[in-house]
Amino acid sequence: MPKMKTNKGAARRFKITGTGKVMRAKGGKSHFRRRKSPRTKRMFDKMFVVAPQDQKRIKRLLPYGLK
Repeated sequence: MPKMKTNKGAARRFKITGTGKVMRAKGGKSHFRRRKSPRTKRMFDKMFVVAPQDQKRIKRLLPYGLK
């Protein structure tokens, strides 16, 4: 059986934790950064859990669970 290929776009956008949760960053991080408040800019640094409806789809794109 050949190896499965990882979707590289998904690999850059998502991380899978040790417990199997799929994490994502928020969008809007790089554009118009000067006019955003410091609190808003700090919120962009955090990773958030992907919605349960999307997790199965994303895990299929990352067959080896990139960390």
